[in-house]
Amino acid sequence: MDRRKFTSGNTTFILLSFEGPDRYSLAGGLGARVSNLSHCLGRNYDTHLFFIGDPKRRGEESQPDSHLTLHRWCQWISEYNPNGVYQGENEKVEDYSRSIPPYVIDRIIRPAVERRENVVVLSEEWHTAEATCRLGEQLLAAGLREKTEILWNANNTFGFERIDWKRLAENSTVTTVSKYMKHVMREKGINSIVIPNGIPEAMLGGIDEEESTELRAKLKRDLLLTKVARFDPTKGWNEAVEATARLKSAGKQPLLLARGGMEPFGEEVLYNAHQLGLRVKDVFSDSPGTPDCLEAVVQGAQDADVVNMKFHCSPQLLRILYNTSDAVLANSRHEPFGLVGLEAMAAGGVAFTGGTGEDYARHLDNAIVLESTDPKEIEEYVTYLDENDHHEGKIRNSARATAKDYTWEAVIKGLMDKVSGDRDKAFAV
Repeated sequence: MDRRKFTSGNTTFILLSFEGPDRYSLAGGLGARVSNLSHCLGRNYDTHLFFIGDPKRRGEESQPDSHLTLHRWCQWISEYNPNGVYQGENEKVEDYSRSIPPYVIDRIIRPAVERRENVVVLSEEWHTAEATCRLGEQLLAAGLREKTEILWNANNTFGFERIDWKRLAENSTVTTVSKYMKHVMREKGINSIVIPNGIPEAMLGGIDEEESTELRAKLKRDLLLTKVARFDPTKGWNEAVEATARLKSAGKQPLLLARGGMEPFGEEVLYNAHQLGLRVKDVFSDSPGTPDCLEAVVQGAQDADVVNMKFHCSPQLLRILYNTSDAVLANSRHEPFGLVGLEAMAAGGVAFTGGTGEDYARHLDNAIVLESTDPKEIEEYVTYLDENDHHEGKIRNSARATAKDYTWEAVIKGLMDKVSGDRDKAFAV
């Protein structure tokens, strides 16, 4: 990348993603990433987010008090696939790849270049790889390639077998979300740069300590563990369940608050919990409000060791649970970044990470970094912290301090340093 000055007055951002801010489009961490990134960019830069949007909402929508414009794509396909962004996935990918490049060039890039502005394209995940390649090729044919910075980001390894890596590297700068993913890319012969995930600055706000204390008192348990992840074998669910059972067998009164997904593996996890002698209770809430959800958890916990939360958990609710818990089990075996761990740290929680992509985690300083997949290790560290309140308090304070370095504002500053060629300043923290 050559050195150019990128400012709010001369730079336009284009974000290409499958997931986005609509409920229809949110399926995981990617949706949260692009939603928060685009909103943060939109405060200072002209920003366009293209995503597979809700077919019942406006195709193009400017956001109030922002420079962000949402572009809901493939709505004509989504209309016949009402069950979310990934229903009809292949048909959407094909349409997205074909239609996005010419539209973006004619409607956004060419006019911006004529105004002597910089254009930065940020593409996410395998679904946009073909569109990114075609965009680069069509810009080259139009004589506009040198005027546009194109970055393609790998958040995970999903769909890697479907990517033409040589062609993608020729048409974009490949980025990743962690050093762990950078090494994965090297195995494919791809040099990449790290641009980490971030969290909204609002997540750094204080937690109502009285609310956390009240919740803890109502639950009447020695130890509170929380785990939020897809029901997937790599997410460490069985280890979390077995660690809970070990703590119970040791004479403790633990409670595991679990929020998984719709994946079939969840049935195996809950079956294993039953086999280990744990009482499992499915809990529902008629209202999405935080007080009602917390009350549902309290009621469900009266005769359970594992509360399976079968309702949407808002960021506000999760912050309270993370802060109240003795351990937030983000113990994945394969974790490209570990957003849950970072969100838990921002709430002053104690994150237990799996030691893969969580570059922000420092063992026994701001988190617990597990060295193995042995549930006994979880049990031992939970017990240690329970017996060493002073050390636990230090970890919680250090966690909050670390999270400040990973707000989207900080990440975007590092991004701007990188696209302007100033690698020394980028992500100096």
